[in-house]
Amino acid sequence: MVNCRKILELYFDKISQRTISSSAGHSRNTVAEVIRRAKKLGIESLNDTMTNRWLEEFLFPEKQASEKGYFPVDWEKVHKELQKKNVTLALLHHEYAVDAREGGKVPYAYRTFCENYGKYAKKYKLTMPIRRKPGEIMEVDWAGSTLHIIDRFTGEKIPAYVFIAALPYSQLSYVEAFFDMKSPNWLLAHIHAFEYFGGVPETLVPDNLKTGVIKPLRVEPLLNEAYREMADYYRIVVVPSRVRKPRDKASVEGTVGYISRQIIASLRNYQCFHIEDLNQRIHEKLEEINTIDFQKRPGSRKKVFEEEEKSHLQQLPQTRYKLAEWKTAKVQLNYHIQIERMYYSVPYDYVREQVDVRLTNDLIEVYFKEARIASHKRLMGEVGQFSTNRDHMPDNHRLYLEHNPENNRKWAETIGPSMVRFVSYILETNAEKKALNILSALRNLSAKHTRDELETAHINCLKYQQIRPFPC
Repeated sequence: MVNCRKILELYFDKISQRTISSSAGHSRNTVAEVIRRAKKLGIESLNDTMTNRWLEEFLFPEKQASEKGYFPVDWEKVHKELQKKNVTLALLHHEYAVDAREGGKVPYAYRTFCENYGKYAKKYKLTMPIRRKPGEIMEVDWAGSTLHIIDRFTGEKIPAYVFIAALPYSQLSYVEAFFDMKSPNWLLAHIHAFEYFGGVPETLVPDNLKTGVIKPLRVEPLLNEAYREMADYYRIVVVPSRVRKPRDKASVEGTVGYISRQIIASLRNYQCFHIEDLNQRIHEKLEEINTIDFQKRPGSRKKVFEEEEKSHLQQLPQTRYKLAEWKTAKVQLNYHIQIERMYYSVPYDYVREQVDVRLTNDLIEVYFKEARIASHKRLMGEVGQFSTNRDHMPDNHRLYLEHNPENNRKWAETIGPSMVRFVSYILETNAEKKALNILSALRNLSAKHTRDELETAHINCLKYQQIRPFPC
């Protein structure tokens, strides 16, 4: 029997393998193999539970099978294969049994196969249970399974995506269905969860969805701007889980599975025509889950939350967060940006610049390097509408826009009554474009002559029975 514990104790004390071989009474190849396997399986130190027998079974599982006359199992391969989609222990046992019989060996029975894998998995990936503090964390995610709504006219099944939020301390959960997983519904789901819990925890742990996290950087993840803004409003810190690390949000991962069995599976054949009806049934099922007693601890999710956790939550703001969505746009040569096929002006100085746009239900705000440069009432209805602020236009464009019949009449009033009559005659006896060209030349004269001179000149013009368009 190989003294694995002694070999590893000496190795962790930085004793050379030659000396370990002499001290433990094993060949240098045996010592090297024990150390290699320990490194591969992540053993970096020893504790009291790691007896020599435990270590030998862990490091050399194939030997245990051979000693008992069974076909050995490569548990590491089983463990890796089991992580693939749709692969089950039953399938792996079947493949193992086929290989065993082809080699003339005796395979383990399925029950023993599962028991031995369970022992291996515990040793292979040890986890540390973490006791969460009340009111510390809320974990959120979308369930992998969906429900559906039936279109009343076509009979088509429209998928409904299920949002789940869980408080790890009390295990109290919130569930709601939406037609899509886009940013507005993602934010609205959080707001509804806060209101359901009656408060806000310290930390929010989402998955790395694009609606929440743009770049899952390890030190400081880059959050979606709308998500960050909502978190700031509710004074909550967002700490996304690490990529492919479901144990970072184990509570919601466990709740997803539980909700999938207790709610999604039970409502899979329920026929409804409105999302409100579906959410009403979800809420009824959710109340059952939150109020049913735990099997292995006293009380229920609701009771533990009310008695131990609710008082630790931060208070909700007096007013609900106003949903906002952020987009980017490029300022076109006509100093407008296009948002949802509507056009909004920005100061012409920002032509061809990339800007950030904040959208609410009734307002559009445009930002350049975090400074707001424009805001507009949100356009609704027919696509292709323009919202243009004249202050955003260059001077020549603004003057051209202001050169219209109404403004020309107002200008004539500042000169005198004869000019008013003359301008009206020009507008009434010519096509608008031609009239405006004539009046443009007339207004240029105001830069060279006084008002009295212009008024006197047009008094004389009006004395003729037939007034020529321009000049008199």
